[in-house]
Amino acid sequence: MDDRPVLMVSEGELIGRRWTLNDDELVIGRGTDADIVLPERQVSRYHLKIIFRDGRYYLEDLDSKNGTFLNGQQVKGTVSLQDGDEIQIALCVRLLFVGTDATVPLSFDLPKTDGSGMILEENKRTVSMRGQELDPPLSLAQFRLLQMLYDAEGAVCGRDDIIEAVWPGTGGLGVSEQAIDALVRRLRDRLAELDDHNYIVTVRGHGFRLDNP
Repeated sequence: MDDRPVLMVSEGELIGRRWTLNDDELVIGRGTDADIVLPERQVSRYHLKIIFRDGRYYLEDLDSKNGTFLNGQQVKGTVSLQDGDEIQIALCVRLLFVGTDATVPLSFDLPKTDGSGMILEENKRTVSMRGQELDPPLSLAQFRLLQMLYDAEGAVCGRDDIIEAVWPGTGGLGVSEQAIDALVRRLRDRLAELDDHNYIVTVRGHGFRLDNP
């Protein structure tokens, strides 16, 4: 059984991804030649590295533009890592460092929303944000998509789920990737009329989730 430490993404586009660490130096960044590539605009090309030295793992920020934070404190130079440490990269990606003596979680529970940011009323087909109702109302397809994401409470919904929710009974016949992307784009534009927060988050390779603050 491999008892090496693990890095796991707990927030960001690659949420749920994990990497087992070895004794080599590991560079993390946006650059395609980094050892771990994070496809986030705010991440520097070479943002930080993980170093193994004298039986321990260390974190070093590589003069990144938007900073690296360990348990909420900005990293300057090199710091040691301990089991359970949370690494925040450019305020957009969170990594969990799981030591050799800990059990790696199978998945992360995304924070559940209480509806304070966005409120849906299914019987009226209305959407309210910040005390204002979206007017004119969403189209039926837009509302079905939003309701599915809302009911998922932060979980990722795949394209098959979207097809079933928005175009039930079609089996996806005639529904292209471009049609789904266009629907998501139009829904984002409508929500932006009341709030510039990005409610619909793209999880690359998996689908979409609702970020309801």
